[in-house]
Amino acid sequence: MAVIHRTTMSPGKLELIASWLPSKPWYRGGDAPLLAKAGGFRLDDPEGEVGIEFMVVTDTSGASLVTYQVPMTYRGMPLASAADGLIGTSEHGVLGRRWIYDGTHDVVLVEQLLALLAGRTTAQDQNASDAPDPTVEVRTGAAGMAQDLTGPGTVTVTVTDTADASLVTVGPVMDEGPVSTLTVCRVLRPGRAPEGDGSAGRVLAGWSAPDGARQHGPFAHLAASER
Repeated sequence: MAVIHRTTMSPGKLELIASWLPSKPWYRGGDAPLLAKAGGFRLDDPEGEVGIEFMVVTDTSGASLVTYQVPMTYRGMPLASAADGLIGTSEHGVLGRRWIYDGTHDVVLVEQLLALLAGRTTAQDQNASDAPDPTVEVRTGAAGMAQDLTGPGTVTVTVTDTADASLVTVGPVMDEGPVSTLTVCRVLRPGRAPEGDGSAGRVLAGWSAPDGARQHGPFAHLAASER
């Protein structure tokens, strides 16, 4: 169970994200993002070592408002395999220095997102300890795909960023078995997910618009891919 500490981080999450966002191909704002937290949820690391958060931020720096999803992991040590996904480091008031990664590059977040799609774990409230988030919706699709890929230490990940998403190619460590593509939506749009497209599962969740209106839409989906 993830424990939410009521403390400070320096620099803060929004400050770190604002410095990192303009480097991504799916960023659509101005030279300097103007960010506000808009929602999100958490997942638990079964080993209790890695913080996992799916943060939603709204940027008002460009010609039009854009809402982004930024999955992040928080670690007490650097992770060499995720070096390309480092967002930055921050001093946590309780835990000390934390290395913060774009979670699409961190196998722990990817494994737990697959576990969520397979029904093996439950989304947690972003701001409270030991509190499931019932607003996060998981839709199962092609039977068995997410289940086959889950399990600690069993997958490797390769990330390709597009204009509005990160495509995470997920395969077994031993290069045997199914390979799938986990699409993590970066530019969030409210609305229903498409039906009948062969998806192995989808995650939908909510966020708040600047005027307080509740929005809801796709966050991620899983599909089979070729080797």
